[in-house]
Amino acid sequence: MTRHLEPVVDESLGDLLTRIFAGSWISLLIAFGATLLSVVIGTVMGVVSGYFRGWVDTLISRLMDIFLAFPLLLFAIAIVGVLPDDAFGLTGDWTRIVVLVFIIGFFNWPYIGRIVRAQTLSLREREFVDAARSLGARSPHILFKELLPNLVAPILVYSTLLIPTNILFEAALSFLGVGIRPPTPTWGGMLSDAASKGWYQTDPWFMIFPGVAIFVTVLAFNLFGDGLRDALDPRAR
Repeated sequence: MTRHLEPVVDESLGDLLTRIFAGSWISLLIAFGATLLSVVIGTVMGVVSGYFRGWVDTLISRLMDIFLAFPLLLFAIAIVGVLPDDAFGLTGDWTRIVVLVFIIGFFNWPYIGRIVRAQTLSLREREFVDAARSLGARSPHILFKELLPNLVAPILVYSTLLIPTNILFEAALSFLGVGIRPPTPTWGGMLSDAASKGWYQTDPWFMIFPGVAIFVTVLAFNLFGDGLRDALDPRAR
């Protein structure tokens, strides 16, 4: 006898919204952690590359090209898919959270690294850098005391634009089944359950609400990044 398709659990609308809010911290934690790692690596590499130029710039630029050509999605699926539950002294969801933050953040730093490098190439020719050199300032002082404070604005702007990209990447991994494992709720995992188990045929909100949560969050960070760029750079208005 064929049974009608029903949700696996008798989830009410309130239960579904609770899982969406509970799953938001996973997406935001991974996105913010990966963005912070990308910003730190990309800023250091970009400033060093743009300031010293020459063979240092060539080496770091080629390294950026290699990372940009790397198949990140396939690599993340391969690594996270075979990752044991207990690794690196961590247990449960924290193992996958740390690994995802590292993979996404470490392989995405060239995006902000190129922006920082281009800004550094322009700033190193300014008068205040020449003045610091004439006063005997060493390279580390010029890099972190003179150049870096002038790079805060573009770094903040592109960081806010990198966060939604990382949210989508984490949701894609969870949708493919290699992200955070159930029963911990994630937006991508909820979409995967609704699609693979056919819940959307009887209860469409199982797919609509997680999709709307991802859409609204990504849109909010994109709009925030655009507004921050206009506020910090009046010439862009």
